[in-house]
Amino acid sequence: MKMLVSGAKYEFVRQAENCRLTGSDFVAAVLEAVDRQLALAPRSKRMVEGWRGDPAAAAVAMRVNGALHALARRGRPQYLADLYNGVHEDFDGAIAEALAQEDEFIADWMRYPTQTNEVARGAAVMAALMTVAAKRSMPFQILELGASCGLNLNLARYAYRLGAVTAGDISSPVRISPIWRGVDPPAAPVSIASAQGVDLSPLSALDPSHRERLLSFTWADQPGRSKRLEAALKIAVSHPPKVHCGDARLWLAQRLAERQPEGVCRAVVHTMFIQYLSDRERQEVAKMMSAAGAGATAERPLVEIGLEWTPDRSEVQLRCTRWPDGDTLILATCHPYGDWIEWRGLPE
Repeated sequence: MKMLVSGAKYEFVRQAENCRLTGSDFVAAVLEAVDRQLALAPRSKRMVEGWRGDPAAAAVAMRVNGALHALARRGRPQYLADLYNGVHEDFDGAIAEALAQEDEFIADWMRYPTQTNEVARGAAVMAALMTVAAKRSMPFQILELGASCGLNLNLARYAYRLGAVTAGDISSPVRISPIWRGVDPPAAPVSIASAQGVDLSPLSALDPSHRERLLSFTWADQPGRSKRLEAALKIAVSHPPKVHCGDARLWLAQRLAERQPEGVCRAVVHTMFIQYLSDRERQEVAKMMSAAGAGATAERPLVEIGLEWTPDRSEVQLRCTRWPDGDTLILATCHPYGDWIEWRGLPE
């Protein structure tokens, strides 16, 4: 069967290349097989090829990948589950059978956006908070955009090893230790006064179907990520994050309009969120932050911490802007899912 590489269909080939570059040969092979076999799932094929908007921004290929992983976790079809369990390597045979038998399930699954909520990214956020706290120690009021299930709102409940520096709750079952390159971050304690977030389609750790969705979007050949996610979900059941359902721009405008307590640093945080906004929406967020920053003071400071792809998607950067000064620093370049951090830190 000829491989199609036009329009949204090309997303499977493009995303397969990205997955291979970021450490998942298995997911890459799954997506390549989907590209070859998609005609066997006519409803899903129509959705893919008729996708409205930017298929890359909507992560269409990863939606299909999530559906297949969810099916494999459920054990259907068995040949697909066997592929995911390492019994065989017949990607085309297993994917073809799944597409043909589970077209309706896959198409329905595609209606929902990807929800990775990777807690390993919290290491970069924690390192940035430590850098801010090293300049002046005060508790943080966290506002997270695109919070998904809100697992990173619980970042203070996880244990981190950042180079030679430990942080967070060292007794936590969620242990995050990225490969660290460069000097260590400042070993400054981080105190979280409050944490809340917003998402267009928030998930709840209390809902088994939501937990299944999150686990399906982990990469099947990286079981360590799944185990870490399962541990973070258990913490979220005991300590439910506060995630609002709504448009991030409207929610952010409302939160920034609220007067923050004196002696508390307000921190707007986002990880892999900006890529889902249009250029106009990005500009709106930037203007809101600049306007709020203009009113920041030493006693009521504002910071923005973003772990995002560069516009050309050549690398993921950890950026931190601090007001009232308004200076922006690139603190690190990072693996998209937090596997490694190359720390630049503050200039000499």
